Amino acid sequence: MKKKLYGNTSGLRNIQIKELENLYIFSTPPECIAIQELAASLVKMSHEIRRQIGLLIDRSGKVIYVIIGEPRKIVIPVTSGYMALPGKLKGLRLIHTHLKDEPLTRDDLTDLALLRLDYITAVCISQDGKPGIIYSAHILPGENSDPYQILEPATIQDLNMDCLVQILALESELTKKNSLYKPESGRETAFLINATTSSPRDAYSSIEELKELCKTSGINVIGTAVQRRKTIDPKFVVGKGKLSNLIIQAIQKYATLLVFDRELSASQIRSITDFVEMKVIDRTQLILDIFAKQAKSREGKFQVELAQMEYLLPRLITKNTAMSRLTGGIGGRGPGETKLEINRRRVNERINRLKKEIVKIRKQRSQQKSRRKRKDLPIISIVGYTNVGKSTLLNTLTQSKIIAADRLFATLDPSSRRLRFPKDTEVIITDTVGFIRNLPKELMEAFNATLEELLDANVILHVIDISNPRYQQQKNSVEKILKSLKLDGIPTLYVFNKIDRVDLDSFDDKWLLNQGILVSAIQKETLKPLVEKLESMIIIEKIRC
Repeated sequence: MKKKLYGNTSGLRNIQIKELENLYIFSTPPECIAIQELAASLVKMSHEIRRQIGLLIDRSGKVIYVIIGEPRKIVIPVTSGYMALPGKLKGLRLIHTHLKDEPLTRDDLTDLALLRLDYITAVCISQDGKPGIIYSAHILPGENSDPYQILEPATIQDLNMDCLVQILALESELTKKNSLYKPESGRETAFLINATTSSPRDAYSSIEELKELCKTSGINVIGTAVQRRKTIDPKFVVGKGKLSNLIIQAIQKYATLLVFDRELSASQIRSITDFVEMKVIDRTQLILDIFAKQAKSREGKFQVELAQMEYLLPRLITKNTAMSRLTGGIGGRGPGETKLEINRRRVNERINRLKKEIVKIRKQRSQQKSRRKRKDLPIISIVGYTNVGKSTLLNTLTQSKIIAADRLFATLDPSSRRLRFPKDTEVIITDTVGFIRNLPKELMEAFNATLEELLDANVILHVIDISNPRYQQQKNSVEKILKSLKLDGIPTLYVFNKIDRVDLDSFDDKWLLNQGILVSAIQKETLKPLVEKLESMIIIEKIRC
């Protein structure tokens, strides 16, 4: 049976290709790095074609991959079926040639650490084309400054050393250390990466918010990194070298997931997922995942699925591992992996069907709005950043029991309730989906039908959590979205929530607090000034109309 050669086979003669394919025939005892005959054949062919040649050998001693490289390097292909899980090694060792006497290169050691290889060995070729000095290295368990140990130079006779005992001992130590980091069953462990061209303050603020998003999605954060750059790297975001270092840090901390604090382009996803054998998602996917879990209504589920499909469409990569890593678990909820692993045509068909369903729902909403208008009830819409207490405020004002929780995007589907003011004025008060800065454009587009409800509002109630150190930034983000929706002309009342959590006497921005009403949404007695102000605003609006 013909075996596949990986890498650069251009310019090779048929007889050379045949000899290279014959390398698959060799079998090595499991305890040896490689038998001398295999190493000698490897050196002979590499010397003849003047390119590095590499072999990936499994723990049974079988040659799994034959890789043809360049004079100075080889590129290890995606090794389907050999995934290094946290606390485990890959189950493959690499033996390859160096065309001259040189130790293991930085690329060699990076491959060892990133791919979690069992072992890496370089056989140098002497000037007469014979096997020369041999250099080897293996992984080190724990958070060491160097994640590997380089062994003393050896000769071809040393290839029969019992490396399997050492590999299994190392893996056992890795497993023990991994158990110390193991989170609750079924939870991902994530390493967060932020690359910014703006101020570090904004970057650290953003990474804190990303931590909150991870918490909401049930992800355990075990490390973060912020890098300020002049420009964002078009392929690897933070640059290939920096990414290597960060991935090694993540692996040493037993992360199962890399989360980028930005939206990754299709080419960036392809480059990064080809570079690392770890699940990779971006900020947009994380938010979409949360929306998919939280959506309860038929409309909400359709809108989230539409957003996920539209996000995924340009990122579909045929027969590429990026697809499985991109959609596995986090970021692939809602539509589900089976729906997402399909071709572009079927995704487009699904998008069109979803859009038709949402149009039907929009018509139903339009009919409901017409009935409301006939009753001539004023509408108050509550808006605000996610997790500022909008649903809690609605519950307290109207004695309702809408789901409210201390997490981002606890409620997605809009809720409307009637509220009667002391002077017998009756209004509809509506809670909308929470905003977040850089709200994914796919979600903005998908939720347009819902957000358009705000157009009918007589008053907008902008809730701000003043106990959050980023309250000013959150306020600005909401106002930016309202402006983009052309809603900034509607009378707006600031409601500064969670006053029970701050010392108002020492609060810095007292000028801002004078622009609105101070409340604690969980304390009904604090809402009286708000109710009075809303009633007067509604009366003024009625007179004006």
